[in-house]
Amino acid sequence: MAIHECFPYLRVSDGDAAIRWYTEVFGAKERFRLVDPSDGRVGHAELDLGPGVLMLSAAYPEMGLDAPSGNTGMCVHLHVDDADAVIARAREAGAEVLREPADAFYGERGGTFRDPFGHHWNVGHSIEEVSPAEMQRRWDAMVS
Repeated sequence: MAIHECFPYLRVSDGDAAIRWYTEVFGAKERFRLVDPSDGRVGHAELDLGPGVLMLSAAYPEMGLDAPSGNTGMCVHLHVDDADAVIARAREAGAEVLREPADAFYGERGGTFRDPFGHHWNVGHSIEEVSPAEMQRRWDAMVS
């Protein structure tokens, strides 16, 4: 078996609002959407995020497909040109910043926020090349 691609697929409370939000904050480009003819919910949408594709749909609780209602056990990590600017845009658009932008031991400047739909995003940009051995050394020193 070979995996050819991997797509984050988010379930959201309001598909239309999420598409607008991800377009505004990340500069995503909508590829297409499928709309449920019975109630207008977004049944499936695909957004270009530079080299990746973000897929999403509205929640369908009647089918056991729920949007997050609190903390979620996963996070999407985006590598961008300017993490500070993206996090500032996200905050202005209603995100809750969970970790302010800061330089990190692994060679990245970044932060974390929860979008209005309950999903967590790590956003960062590279500030230095760090080998895995050096990352481990820095990690050990940090947690000791």
